[in-house]
Amino acid sequence: MRRFTLLMLLCLIVAMVCEAAPRKRKTVRRRATPRRAVKYVAPKPVKLSLHDADPFHACEDTCSHVHGIDVSHYQNEVFWNAVGDDTNMAYVYLKCTEGKDNQDPLYLRNIEMAHSHDLKVGSYHFFRPKVNLSMQIHNFKAQCLPAEQDLIPMLDVETDAGMPTEQFCDSLNKMLRLMEEAYHQKPLVYTYRNFYNKHLQGRLEGYPLMIAMYSDEQPQLADGRDYIIWQYTSKGRLKGVKGEVDKSRIMGDHKLKEIYYVR
Repeated sequence: MRRFTLLMLLCLIVAMVCEAAPRKRKTVRRRATPRRAVKYVAPKPVKLSLHDADPFHACEDTCSHVHGIDVSHYQNEVFWNAVGDDTNMAYVYLKCTEGKDNQDPLYLRNIEMAHSHDLKVGSYHFFRPKVNLSMQIHNFKAQCLPAEQDLIPMLDVETDAGMPTEQFCDSLNKMLRLMEEAYHQKPLVYTYRNFYNKHLQGRLEGYPLMIAMYSDEQPQLADGRDYIIWQYTSKGRLKGVKGEVDKSRIMGDHKLKEIYYVR
C-alpha cells in the first residue's frame, strides 16, 4: 500500500513539472504579399469664375495694361501705403457723394491718403435721377474740389429709378451738363454694359465711358461705342484693402492721360 502511494505521488509530481514547463511555439513563416503599385492621379483643374477668384491678378503684374480701383466707405479703412507702394494700381476713383445730401464718410481721408502715395485720383457722384439736380451738383461741388483732382469727375449711373427712358435720359443729360459747367470738362460716365444697352445707347456721344461687366470677355456695346475703361470685377483682392474691391483697366490704345483733369 505504501509503495502504491509513493508511485501515485511520483506520477503527480511529474505531471506538475510538465505542465509548468514552457511550450515551444511552432514558427509559421508567412509569404510576403507584394504591395500593389498605386498610380498617382492628378486632381482635375477647377475652373474659377470672377466670383470665385481674381484671374486678372497675374495680368496686373505682367501685362502692359494700366490698372486701377474704385473705393468707397464699403471698403472701410484702406491702407493706402500698401496700395500705393506694393501694388501696380495706377489710379483710383473715390466715391464722393450720392443724391442731394449724402457724402461718403471716408472720402476726405481717402483722397488725402491716396494722393500721399502717388496714385492718380478722381472722384464720383452716384446719380439719383428723381432727385433735384441743382441739389445734387451742389452736394458734389462742395466735396469734389478741383484742386484735389487728377482725373476728370465721374458720374455713376446705375438706376433709372423706374422712370421712362426718355424722362430718365433727359434728367441724366441735364446732370452731365451741370457737371461739365462746374468742372469745364466732360465727365466720365460709369455704367453697366446691360444698363447701357437698354437705356443709353446712342445717347452719350462725346462723353467718355467706364463700362462694368464682370466676365473674362471684354464687353461689347450694342451701338458699337468705344470706351476708355473696363471694370472687370467687383470681387478683386488687393494688398491694403480688406475684403473685395472693384478693379478696372484702361482699354486698347487708350491712355490714362485721356481722363486727366486739366485745371
